[in-house]
Amino acid sequence: LYSGSRREDAVKALMNHPALGGYFCSDEPRPDQFETVASMMNDICAVDKEHLCYANLFPTGGSDHYAALGVKDYREYVRKYLDTCPATFLSFDKYPIVNIGNGNIAVMAEWYQALEIASDEARKHGLDLWTFMLTCPHSSYPEPTVDHLRLQAYSNLAYGSQVLQCFTYWTPEVANPGFWNYRKAPIEDDGTRTETYDKVKSVLDEIQTLAWIFEDCTVEGVWHLAPGGNVPLDTEELTELPEKAEEISVADNEQALVSVLKNHGYTFMIFQNTDVNNKCSSYIKMKAGARCVLKDGSVVPAEDVEEMSELSSGDVRIYMWK
Repeated sequence: LYSGSRREDAVKALMNHPALGGYFCSDEPRPDQFETVASMMNDICAVDKEHLCYANLFPTGGSDHYAALGVKDYREYVRKYLDTCPATFLSFDKYPIVNIGNGNIAVMAEWYQALEIASDEARKHGLDLWTFMLTCPHSSYPEPTVDHLRLQAYSNLAYGSQVLQCFTYWTPEVANPGFWNYRKAPIEDDGTRTETYDKVKSVLDEIQTLAWIFEDCTVEGVWHLAPGGNVPLDTEELTELPEKAEEISVADNEQALVSVLKNHGYTFMIFQNTDVNNKCSSYIKMKAGARCVLKDGSVVPAEDVEEMSELSSGDVRIYMWK
């Protein structure tokens, strides 16, 4: 598949196999590799137009990261990929929750910047956005909790992600296990389930119940709340309330996001606690006609739900109206 002279035969040998989902073309390619990725995708599609060609991009990073990629910033990197490769979706990885020492964890400052750029570029190019949740602790990444998984999943969905990917399902076997310290993915390398399995399953089951809200949605906008004014890098602060919201507030030193989506002829408002360490004491007062979508997928009048609530890290409240 990775040889130009043998690629056509490889595709023909694979394309009718019932287990085939698609063709892995590249993970985190550099811009000087885009032409090679594009050639591979074009060759595959010339033989098999039914299966996807999978490539996944680097995330954001610092100036050294962009210098190594030969671009000035992340948007240039993403645009070069989309301008060069016949992509049918935009996938990138970013694992935002990291250990910062002394048992403390934090969210990387540029995570929402990555979501802002990737979501915007996917929309401009008419492509679905694919994103990740970290399900295998390693290196500086901690063991995921349900709160960690929710924080990643619902933020991705708030920005319009249409596919949630998990890194990884099986615990990887690598040449230098001491360096990477891969451990406790949902499935251990001996095939047994770990406690991560049930955490991931519970969050994905919860999301599947609410998938009708997010699948094929249109993102109208995403804004952040931070009473101290410290909104995430390159994001917009919430200064104007959505149509049916009368008041939205959080306590000092707390943070949240508000996403407005369109789907099924309805407007949906997603309110999420984006603080990885603390609960959020939110006050949300909605106008007449608004309804609240519960975690079991049922819909009730917004006035039947407490206006003051305490949300765990990563958790959401969802409202809808015509």
